[in-house]
Amino acid sequence: MTTIDSAIRLKFQVAYIGTGFHGWQLQDGARTVQGCLEAALERLAGRPVRVHGAGRTDAGVHALGQVAHVDVPANRRDLPWQRALNALLPPDVTIVRLEQVFETFHARFDAIHKTYTYTLWHEPRWLLPQRRACVWQVGELDRDAMAQSALKLLGRRDWSAFQNRGTPVRSPVRTVQDIHVRAGIYPQESVWLFTADGFLKQMVRNLMGCLVMVGKGRLTTDQVMNILAQGCRESAPATAPARGLCLERVDYRDGSGEVF
Repeated sequence: MTTIDSAIRLKFQVAYIGTGFHGWQLQDGARTVQGCLEAALERLAGRPVRVHGAGRTDAGVHALGQVAHVDVPANRRDLPWQRALNALLPPDVTIVRLEQVFETFHARFDAIHKTYTYTLWHEPRWLLPQRRACVWQVGELDRDAMAQSALKLLGRRDWSAFQNRGTPVRSPVRTVQDIHVRAGIYPQESVWLFTADGFLKQMVRNLMGCLVMVGKGRLTTDQVMNILAQGCRESAPATAPARGLCLERVDYRDGSGEVF
């Protein structure tokens, strides 16, 4: 039995297309990102290992900058881990960066904030097949109205109204540091970035669904703030589809960030 004294800790950035996964976390009888990583790592480590991720993405959610760590036998430190893992992993998962870190590093607990992106497609008449699994086709929106509502949402708040059931938490209070929009890969896209010290279950998708309703003129900023103040999930708009969401970046206390 390998002990912690004869193990090294590896930190790695992983990108994946979430379409073919039932999310990040291990589930009996389901294909998950964590399960694929642990199967490949077990082959290289020569024993079962446990992978710890910075966050749990839901079924259908993608990642460019998910971060994880794992302990592997020290006598295998010289393995070309990144190249070997990518040779074993399926084509919808890739190790972007890998390094050895101190044994005290924890991918989840050392993270200070995370950034998710959500991509919207604004052309109502057609959608590129190559983008179908990565965008939400919403048509034209009033992006200025959305941006004004987004500014009002910044700060430390109780986000109960934007939390879906399923994962118990000690507190629904989180600090949202930034919400802004940037251009997408194609002129028909816009990409919304959400940065916070943590997110509740499907919180970003719920925020995006709310902002889209603002962009369609079905909600005002005042109504959004009333929904937030009520703290009732049933009063908020429907959850945006998983396919538009991507975990883009995780930042750490030492100032490092993992981003493609």
